[in-house]
Amino acid sequence: MQSLILLGLKQLATIASGLGKKKKLFILIFHRVLDEPDFMRPGEVDKKIFTWQMQLLAKYFNVLPLADALDKLDQDQLPSRAVCITFDDGYADNYLNALAILKQHNLTATFFIATGYLNGGIMWNDKVIEAVRNMQQIELDLTAIELGKLSIASEHQKYQVAQQIIQKIKHLQPKQRSQYAEGIAQQSQGLPNDLMMTDNQLKSLHQSGMEIGGHTVTHPILATLNAQEVEQEIVDNKAELERLLETRIDFFAYPNGRPEQDYLKEHISIVKNAGYKAAVSTPWGVLTKQTDRYQLPRFTPWDKQEVKFMLRMILTYMGR
Repeated sequence: MQSLILLGLKQLATIASGLGKKKKLFILIFHRVLDEPDFMRPGEVDKKIFTWQMQLLAKYFNVLPLADALDKLDQDQLPSRAVCITFDDGYADNYLNALAILKQHNLTATFFIATGYLNGGIMWNDKVIEAVRNMQQIELDLTAIELGKLSIASEHQKYQVAQQIIQKIKHLQPKQRSQYAEGIAQQSQGLPNDLMMTDNQLKSLHQSGMEIGGHTVTHPILATLNAQEVEQEIVDNKAELERLLETRIDFFAYPNGRPEQDYLKEHISIVKNAGYKAAVSTPWGVLTKQTDRYQLPRFTPWDKQEVKFMLRMILTYMGR
């Protein structure tokens, strides 16, 4: 099996080498790097997977800081197979796990931080996930959000129920969403207080050479807010990061990141007026010199095998 994997990688490397004439930039998006696989977060990578992913990137691609990559793209100096690595939200395992692996392979990344959750905070979706994980009962009454009574007797059922809750309340007004999440948490056996980075961890991450970007204060769905609330989320977040890190923050990530669903066209102007040079979203794809600098696409192959990961990277780069 290992020999087949190596053969497949060699063949894909040959294909990848042929992408050199295409001046495109691939921005990868991650959220967490777990200690080990987690049944409540199957879509997240763990240290083992993230390690071989970074090995492949270091060997077959040209990984650049986001600022450098965009400058080179504008100047028609982008190297072949250019890739940027980004993380959203500000989870502690970005510092505890991802940083060491990135440094091991001499790679840099940009970390977009929601400042309101630093130092012991927990985002509403994590509150739901961790609350359902820790529940001792075998059934959860969700009639209040029109989901009825659902079984949570198994790990798989707990995962499915948590995802149903998240999808159901994601686009509600922030206050109502928080109330539902808190009501679910009150039926559980306690929540972690160390999911997100501390100020000191964020400072160390930045001092290690990693780039820091803005991601609002409380990670709301911007489309659910009025213009004044959106501006406050974006401006206050930037100001707090710049105060904490004593540096200028140039890049922004829209929470959830889907245009016209999670953020609106008018929010782009707010981001520009706040002083950001560029912003990233979440539609799949790669970008060229013509791509809107305030709606940069991002994508990460979800495959847990090296060959499939590489293949999806190449096919996405080629626009297939």
